Amino acid sequence: MCVTLTSLNLNLNNTRIGDNGAKYLGEGIAMCVTLTSLELILSINSIGDNGAKYLGEGIAMFVTLASLNLDL
Repeated sequence: MCVTLTSLNLNLNNTRIGDNGAKYLGEGIAMCVTLTSLELILSINSIGDNGAKYLGEGIAMFVTLASLNLDL
């Protein structure tokens, strides 16, 4: 668990992530409950509606998030 992490910037552009990968990414970032800033660059991947849903569910876990930048 990322107990003390407050900022996370992930550039996963063109890394062949699909819905299943987005599910695991969403589950993983959901563990970082202290995040106040999140930037996810996921363009040029194969994330569909289900993958976006999984990411949204993970992001929804953050009660302290003040800044969000998503590039899908």
